[in-house]
Amino acid sequence: MGEVKSYIFLKWRAVLTVFTLIALAILIYATRQEISETISNLGRVNGAILFAMLFWQALSYNAYTRMYQRYFAMFNKKIPYRDMLKITLEMNFVNNVFPTAGVSGFSYFGVRMKEFKVSAGTATTVQLMRFVSVFLSFQVLLVVGLIALAIEGRASSLVILIASSIVTLLAVGTLVLIYIVSDKRRINSFMVFLAKIINWLLHKLHLGGRESIKLHKVEELFGELHENYVFMRGRLSSLKSPLGYALFANICDIAIIYTVYLAFGAPINIGAVIIAYAIANFAGLISVLPGGIGIYEGLTTATLLATGVPAAISIPVVIMFRVLSMLMQLPIGYFFYHKNINRKRH
Repeated sequence: MGEVKSYIFLKWRAVLTVFTLIALAILIYATRQEISETISNLGRVNGAILFAMLFWQALSYNAYTRMYQRYFAMFNKKIPYRDMLKITLEMNFVNNVFPTAGVSGFSYFGVRMKEFKVSAGTATTVQLMRFVSVFLSFQVLLVVGLIALAIEGRASSLVILIASSIVTLLAVGTLVLIYIVSDKRRINSFMVFLAKIINWLLHKLHLGGRESIKLHKVEELFGELHENYVFMRGRLSSLKSPLGYALFANICDIAIIYTVYLAFGAPINIGAVIIAYAIANFAGLISVLPGGIGIYEGLTTATLLATGVPAAISIPVVIMFRVLSMLMQLPIGYFFYHKNINRKRH
């Protein structure tokens, strides 16, 4: 029996590794032209300024790691900084390579946190709070961005409409989430209904059985999610620290993009970068390609044009940012991701 389990695990590991490498190869192939253009543009940029991207990226990872630690601390789970940082790097790789709008990240995060005796419900709660914190804190930056554009007279009606729509969607989405999670029967009914739809689709597409997702497991998981919500609601003051880290992480991510503009000698309005970053990231969630390729670049350039930034400046900067950003994040994320898979083998 043990040999059978070992064989199944090795097969699963091999399939997962091959699938990861294929996804990574698709990512590189899809951006081959952008990579070539980026290399040809390297001579035009200030390398010393561009190097600051690493500084901001390190601060961003630190902020996300600290945020995770603060949330787990609320549930009396002390996760060592080094381990949490590794998992954060792995999560970034998973969410960028596998185009599932963060779903792959949720699953992977739950599996990784089992090593620290964290239940699936608590891991899901923390990951959900991570997204909520990042989205809510970004609304502050959207307001700052609109003010910055208004000062220079570049806050057009279209830009204001788009920014206000994002803020509204975030606010409504958060309220709907709270409404669902706040009642145990409500969250169970909603998630069981959703699981049944997914099971039906998987069965029709011959990708699984009639109950690929076990309904009783769904009820257990989201029952715990409701209990965690009630627990956190009574400790609202403890949310200040992780929300602060989420805001700082967003600031660092914006700074990474703006650094590329500075390296090109084009210090544009910071408000344009904030608005473009928000639109591209939200739209990228629905992309069928890894990392939101195509949608991200197109929407960023279009938004920057709407705020008065010429395409001659925005296009090379956006392309260079995307390629360098992937080079900074994906290799180290893959290293720890692959190391973790190999470690489970022994």
